[in-house]
Amino acid sequence: MAEAERIIGTPDIPDADRDGQDRDGEDRDLRDRDGREPVGADGTTQEAERPRGRRRIAVLFAVAAFAYLLDLVSKMIVVAKLEHHEPIEVVGDWLRFEAIRNAGAAFGFGEAFTVIFTVIAAAVIVVIFRLARKLYSLPWAIALGLLLGGALGNLTDRIFRSPGVFEGAVVDFIAPKHFAVFNLADSAIVCGGILIVLLSFRGLDPDGTVHKD
Repeated sequence: MAEAERIIGTPDIPDADRDGQDRDGEDRDLRDRDGREPVGADGTTQEAERPRGRRRIAVLFAVAAFAYLLDLVSKMIVVAKLEHHEPIEVVGDWLRFEAIRNAGAAFGFGEAFTVIFTVIAAAVIVVIFRLARKLYSLPWAIALGLLLGGALGNLTDRIFRSPGVFEGAVVDFIAPKHFAVFNLADSAIVCGGILIVLLSFRGLDPDGTVHKD
């Protein structure tokens, strides 16, 4: 019986190993086509090089809407209740609410360049909308949402408030001691900018990938 089996022949071990390797190669090719475990030329997976998760456009616009509405409502209250009235002391003389019309940029700088600042704000909004198409990072979505909400808040003032379209004065009311008067839109812009700087130092890109210099 043993001699018959030897003559008929059973698959030897090298052939079986080769078949197993072929199947492993086919499985790997299938994984590559499915996009789950792409393998690069160096034998490492490329998953870390591609954006992960889903786009964060909804987060960006939610943060922007919240920042914009908060700024808009606060300015409406200030114009209705505080303008042409005495400042309100919040923390002694260290912090008070005082309604001021600002024709310049954030914190009252550059009052002679109102139209230029309006154009810059509009350009920032366009850039953020373009970045939204490849936005996969949650921190970047929050940062850009703050920038967008703040820019829209001040741009609304420049378009609809006196003395005219694109030359309107922004309503400022937060007045710390020994510091410029600002509003919530300015605060959102500054916080968003600081967050973007921190994310850039960490090497995190808007598409969710991490680069190392």
